[in-house]
Amino acid sequence: MFPVRLEVPGLMTDFGRQALLVHGSEMKSPWNICLATPLFLLLPLHTWASPASEDRASARYSNGHTCVACVVVVSVIEQLVQVHNSTVEASMERLCSYLPEKLFLKTTCYLVIEIFGPDLIKLLNTDMNADVVCHSLEFCKQDPGQPLCHLYPLPKEAWKPTLEKARQIVKKSPSLKHSRSSSDICSLPFLARICQRIKSAIKNSVPFKDVDSDKYSVFPTLRGYHWRGRDCNDSNKMAYPGRRPVNWDIHEDSNCNGIWGVDPKDGIPYEKKFCEGSQPRGIILLGDSAGAHFHISPEWLTASQMSLKSFISLPTALTNELNWPQLSGVTGFLDSSSGIKENSIYLRLRKRNHCNHRDYQNISRNGASSQNLKKFIESLSRNQLLDHPAIVIYAMIGNDVCSRKVDPVPEMTTPEKLYSSIMQTLKYLNSHLPNGSHVILYGLPDGRFLWDNLHDRYYPLGQLNKDVTYAHFYSFLNCLQVSPCHGWMSSNKTLRTLTSERAKQLSHTLKKIAASKKFTNFDLFYVDFDFQEVTEEWQKRGGQPWQLIEPVDGFHPNEVALLLLADRFWKKVQLQWPQVLGKENPFNPQIEQVFGDQGGH
Repeated sequence: MFPVRLEVPGLMTDFGRQALLVHGSEMKSPWNICLATPLFLLLPLHTWASPASEDRASARYSNGHTCVACVVVVSVIEQLVQVHNSTVEASMERLCSYLPEKLFLKTTCYLVIEIFGPDLIKLLNTDMNADVVCHSLEFCKQDPGQPLCHLYPLPKEAWKPTLEKARQIVKKSPSLKHSRSSSDICSLPFLARICQRIKSAIKNSVPFKDVDSDKYSVFPTLRGYHWRGRDCNDSNKMAYPGRRPVNWDIHEDSNCNGIWGVDPKDGIPYEKKFCEGSQPRGIILLGDSAGAHFHISPEWLTASQMSLKSFISLPTALTNELNWPQLSGVTGFLDSSSGIKENSIYLRLRKRNHCNHRDYQNISRNGASSQNLKKFIESLSRNQLLDHPAIVIYAMIGNDVCSRKVDPVPEMTTPEKLYSSIMQTLKYLNSHLPNGSHVILYGLPDGRFLWDNLHDRYYPLGQLNKDVTYAHFYSFLNCLQVSPCHGWMSSNKTLRTLTSERAKQLSHTLKKIAASKKFTNFDLFYVDFDFQEVTEEWQKRGGQPWQLIEPVDGFHPNEVALLLLADRFWKKVQLQWPQVLGKENPFNPQIEQVFGDQGGH
């Protein structure tokens, strides 16, 4: 077999800045190659957006995501046939041609076609829908005593005869041994080390590529500078964003804000001249998938919108766990693609005081909650003696009440458990944050908004033929037990109400803690998660409430919603606690004149 070149962002350190060459002699079958790329998809999906738990690796959970993936891919192929009036074979070829070369994506696609293409052609040519196809290929399974999980309306003929007919078509197919395979991709020799490090980076929420181990990186993804300010010297662990300048940064930039050297006119260091007394501060988010800005592009699922440009961002998304922190409401630093004028909290802090440049940390994880924050809070980087104070926003807005379980209520965090875990978190912060910091606790939303505004709208995969609504999509995820939030993404009104009532109780607990507890190194505040205010603002601009939710997962606030929430947050803090934000730096124009964009982000 021809050599296949695997170039993975952030892996250059381990492999001497060379691409990893995977030779045919190391690959026992094309299937092994196919298994390689999904590593970068499956690792983030294992911590998708529902609460992290010890049984996350359970067979049912894993099988559920496999089933969803199969139904999505087969649906896209089926709809490409319809949109372009082409054959199944041509549509599979078209889909693969759209995928980028990075992360083996295009190669994998063609190999999957080689293995499963003949069966897909036979099944789709006999008008089997995606549910039937995926059950017949055994990517979807109906366990004994469990309900039948399906996204699309059931076939006009009875389900069992239809499925039996499909199984007869693929009865002797060699592809079944692959769909039945439970091979662990990380057991492949050439992937074992990469797997271990990627898993560690995700688990510990620290950069995969970090030469000096200061928790900052010069690489964007795999927990690099998309998540926390870019390192300006990855060979010196004493140079990183947010620290107080060493000797006023006369000789080099020790805090990565791009301000260093001496003014030749008067011999005064620029850092001293422009930043002394300006009260620099960083922004740190302790959050979940909403804070990390979990986002799956609807273009990846919508056949009528697909083109060569559709998947350009897919490698970046996969190596960021399907999150986009660089565009998030708290720590985003890139210009928004949403078309609204509002900026992230970090960009507002930077505009207020250019000495805050690059001082942001997004310590968020898919599935994070008050109950598992202790597993990754140590990835927070702040030295009490060496660093500037920070504004810490605690925003676990869903997973304390959200669960994928059939009965999610027993899984919900109680007010008593929340109180205990929050106090533990606050004590940790008090022992790590520099004096003069601020901590703001964010309440939980009323997630009934989701069902109320989405249930009767068509899901992206259902828009072409008007056959799948969000109610169907929610039901499919709940049946497979992979829903990020069964409590709110449910047709059961009583369950939705119970979930909102618990969320309200937990918000009240946070509010009480903020009002009654004092700490030596920071003051403590509480802010409501008032999505109603954001909705009203959006409607004033001519928008509709459903446009504020991520269309593919039907759960997370989208980029517009996150930036509008940031705007509400900023205005509230500016009005009630202006000391949190610090004063405006009068030297901002001079900083721009001398240092331009300060090295960018």
